[in-house]
Amino acid sequence: MRIALISTCALSTPPKKYGGTELVVAELAKGLLGLGHEVTVFATGDSGVFGDLRHHFARPVWPPNELAECRHAGFAWKSIAHDLRGYDVIHAHHATALPFHFLSAQPTVLTVHHMRVDALVQHYLSYPDVALVAISERQAALSPELHFARTIHHGLDPSLYAAGSGDGGYLAFLGRFAPEKAPHVAIDAARAAGMRLMLGGEAHPIPESQRYFECELKPRFKDAQDLEWCGELSHGPKVRLLGGARALLFPLDWEEPFGLVMIEAMLVGTPVIAFARGSAPEVIEEGVTGYLVHNAEQMAERIRQLDRIDRVRCRARAQERWGMDRMAREYAGLYMQLRERTGRAARNGRVVPLMLPERAGDAITSRTRAVAGTDHGAKHR
Repeated sequence: MRIALISTCALSTPPKKYGGTELVVAELAKGLLGLGHEVTVFATGDSGVFGDLRHHFARPVWPPNELAECRHAGFAWKSIAHDLRGYDVIHAHHATALPFHFLSAQPTVLTVHHMRVDALVQHYLSYPDVALVAISERQAALSPELHFARTIHHGLDPSLYAAGSGDGGYLAFLGRFAPEKAPHVAIDAARAAGMRLMLGGEAHPIPESQRYFECELKPRFKDAQDLEWCGELSHGPKVRLLGGARALLFPLDWEEPFGLVMIEAMLVGTPVIAFARGSAPEVIEEGVTGYLVHNAEQMAERIRQLDRIDRVRCRARAQERWGMDRMAREYAGLYMQLRERTGRAARNGRVVPLMLPERAGDAITSRTRAVAGTDHGAKHR
């Protein structure tokens, strides 16, 4: 199959440091190529993706900018519409891509990478012919109005995560310094267990995160001998941080849609101690790849029980469950199903008017193409 992946323009794909969606898109492109498919990725020009890269912005537009994402998505769909070879499926990873999907008669997939946002739920309901993918069962359950075609958990390339010995004598926190990620709880739990904590991440330049940093983290960092703040980390330092840690602390204060850092830790053999919220119960296998807890006190208690977890077994289990190849196979299966449905619709003579710009600056002219799912049936919503 020939597949178009539309990433974001907020960060490089894969990201140089922070960035979950963009990392997943890069890993998916790699996995699909490994399965023999042809992949085009629409991302920023400085991206390092496998497959064909096309871009509108040479560099990331940060902080995220919805109008920039619209221009990025418009460029992607226009390129797709004018590609003479055509695509079998278009897979978008940002909500701004959906208004342009009429530019192609081929199936459109959208992976929902975020927590429930009421306005976006209504947005998605406006495109019933787009196949939505959830990244966890919990994420899907929180938006019962939406019909998700599949739940496909994220996957990563295990070869990029060398085994870690966990002999650094510290615990790790890795993620945004934000209230929902609750690094202050990780600090309190590590201190209650009498262990040093190393933190990777920073507060994003938005008022809520900055206030959180000033009120909750800055006082804890002051004159602290049991904390080390490493800043935002690129891939190599991140893997080394995780590999040397006894455990990753993940004290969620929200319904985390997935949480890539959990599987990154497991892939190096480092168990995860997480609050039992969001996707964590789907990701963590109790006593094998980590522990589920409900508060800082329970987290501290589990820190004292880390010797019960076999790091070799933890890593092996993560490789079984969270590999890039598994994710790519599941998406390819969905693509094939949608492509077959498109073919059946075309053979049955279902057509819709499709508006395609002939070239830049021209008036938009109408073409008619066969398209799947024009009945907007329940199967596809």
